[in-house]
Amino acid sequence: MSRAPQLTRALVLESPVTAPDGAGGFSTIWQALGTHWAELRPGSGRERLATLGPSGEVRLRIVIRAAPEGSDRRPRPDQRFREGARIFRIIAVAEADVQGRFLVCTAQEELPA
Repeated sequence: MSRAPQLTRALVLESPVTAPDGAGGFSTIWQALGTHWAELRPGSGRERLATLGPSGEVRLRIVIRAAPEGSDRRPRPDQRFREGARIFRIIAVAEADVQGRFLVCTAQEELPA
């Protein structure tokens, strides 16, 4: 990483939890695990063919302070970040620098249904 990240965005890390839906089934709810200060960087983009024609997809690189493996503060690919109404599904997590001070999370912004 060539420069120190500017951690100016408060993102809430959320994890999926299965809960009874009251009708004999289950649904997924999202439990907040805490807030991370982050920097959002544009990542790669691509065009893909969707049901209604071409659709664009942009991945983001979300940089946060590192947390050790196994810590509840360390994001995982089955989790997501939330910033208000915006949701960023985590695809991958890796060390961002040789010293292990920061993590970079590759994420896909989910569009509201």
